[in-house]
Amino acid sequence: MTDANFTNVRCPIPSVDQSIVQLAHGGAGRIAQKLLDQVFRPILHNPALDELHDSARVTSESGKLAFSTDAFVVHPWRFPGGDIGSLAVHGTVNDLAMAGARPLALSMAFIIEEGFKIADLMTVIESMRNAADRARVAVVAADTKVVERGKGDGIFLVSSGIGEMVAERPILPTSVREGDRVIVSGCLARHGVAVMCARDGLDLDPVVESDSTLVHEPALALLKEGIEVHCFRDITRGGLATVLNEIASAGSVGIRIEEARTPVREDVASVCELLGLNPLYVACEGRFVAFVAEKHASRAIEILRDYDCSKGATDIGVVEGRAGQVVMKSLIGVDRVLDLLSGEQLPRIC
Repeated sequence: MTDANFTNVRCPIPSVDQSIVQLAHGGAGRIAQKLLDQVFRPILHNPALDELHDSARVTSESGKLAFSTDAFVVHPWRFPGGDIGSLAVHGTVNDLAMAGARPLALSMAFIIEEGFKIADLMTVIESMRNAADRARVAVVAADTKVVERGKGDGIFLVSSGIGEMVAERPILPTSVREGDRVIVSGCLARHGVAVMCARDGLDLDPVVESDSTLVHEPALALLKEGIEVHCFRDITRGGLATVLNEIASAGSVGIRIEEARTPVREDVASVCELLGLNPLYVACEGRFVAFVAEKHASRAIEILRDYDCSKGATDIGVVEGRAGQVVMKSLIGVDRVLDLLSGEQLPRIC
């Protein structure tokens, strides 16, 4: 862990009722020491982190590694079904899995605004630790920076992850082939809707909860079972339509899906209609799309449905010859092109 020397540090344990500014009596160096030694380390404790060095040592049996990094600025930092701490772990572990990698270790950077409550910070770290435990991965390195009041909107996180490649063949958009089936792992748009409702104070009954969760187990299970997966992509910013357009463009293929087979829950669809959103362009944080050889599609769905996070796995379409174009057959049988989003994406949802 960087930015602090913990040798012979003797600071009183901060009360959860305190805020960041109340701990700053000794200046920036002292606040970093207090936070890292008495808030972060007790919660994220593990052998690699406890070495207190500028880098963590990570080993891999195969020697083939994947690396990913992402920033999380979701507002509000806590939302129905999750918070920024678990979201950072989910997002990074899922990104590694989409490359065909098993997660090995995570690194986190915290940008904390003066006035952010210690109790809330501990909530974020505990949530992060619980998510990391579920992923069987440790946060082996971390850093903190405190910014002036009004400059950080509470808390931002930057997460990096390293993973061991388990895929035997490249899992890339350029590997997608004509005839591949397009499989989504579950219902769409819940995360974006949950965050927007929390932000706008929409009091729904029942509450729409985010789909934020880990998806590495079902994704890697497909590879373990010998399913011919050509590409994975997690359905995050920009939603399913954006992801499909990115893959169609990068792979120089056409993609055709059917609206009737594309899973959107009725309550989520209703909120999207209320907010003027198309659910196909709204982010998930616990869903992915898999491009699978047609001969393995049925078996792939069976495997995915064995996991809670992908019980709703559905074959929604096929890869075809219209290079770079995504087409959806509507409920009334009319084809329409799903372009990239023309306006701004929903801000601050991840």
